[in-house]
Amino acid sequence: MRVEQFSWDAGVIALAATPIGNLADATPRLISAFEQADLIAAEDTRRTGLLRERLGVARRAPLVSCHEHNEQAKAEQIVSCAERGQRVLLVTDAGMPTVSDPGYVIVQVAIARGVPLTVLPGPSAPLLALALSGLPTDRFCFEGFLPRKQTALRRHLEELSGEERTMIFLESPRRLAATLEALAQVFGAGRRAAVCRELTKMHEDVWRGSLGELKEKASEVRGEIVLVVAGAAPQTPLTPTEAVGLVLSRVEDGERLKDAAKAVAAQSGLSSKALYNQVLAERK
Repeated sequence: MRVEQFSWDAGVIALAATPIGNLADATPRLISAFEQADLIAAEDTRRTGLLRERLGVARRAPLVSCHEHNEQAKAEQIVSCAERGQRVLLVTDAGMPTVSDPGYVIVQVAIARGVPLTVLPGPSAPLLALALSGLPTDRFCFEGFLPRKQTALRRHLEELSGEERTMIFLESPRRLAATLEALAQVFGAGRRAAVCRELTKMHEDVWRGSLGELKEKASEVRGEIVLVVAGAAPQTPLTPTEAVGLVLSRVEDGERLKDAAKAVAAQSGLSSKALYNQVLAERK
């Protein structure tokens, strides 16, 4: 294995990961790409300009904004620059472009028009959180940000309640407590999880425990959050009697009967209405 500077052909779009909190995580290849780029497509041109300055890059290639609100409109322009032989560097504010960040539309347009793409690896908060979580890493899925509205959130979590892979979510500090509460209600308070905060920064912190334990700690959290949740245990088919018992157990833990019946129905394939009615009958 050899250490080489980034060698970049004309007419290629390079996707490059940028530091998520610690400037020292900028790779030599990222710095080399900044120095060679003819055009830089950036989520926030001011932040990227400051990053370039802090990395000591002498060359000042033009910066063009490319964020979630204008990527669709800018994609053709950016890809056309590569078609004309320019070296185009695509970066976001932190982490890897396209992963819960702008870049996907540009990649799709470039592929459709036969423009070559390459990637420069680097920091990615979801993978760092997964590695630190202490939860299984052999199979996992990235879910990004959860829906904000309660109805949509609960529906989405119910769809995920039987997911056996480790799940990775992004979350804001002000919504963390409510999200953990919803997760505990749908997945069960005993499901293992990890809250990873301010990764790679001075105040990096990881809380590990059950969803029930973690929700009690989340009221005054600050910083950028990645939430990692264990997958469901592999399920053998539940008998109706076992499913009713599981609903009752969740209700005893404080969950509403209607919500518990829906969650167990999603897990077992049984009718939520039938489970609800059976539990009501047994409680009389």
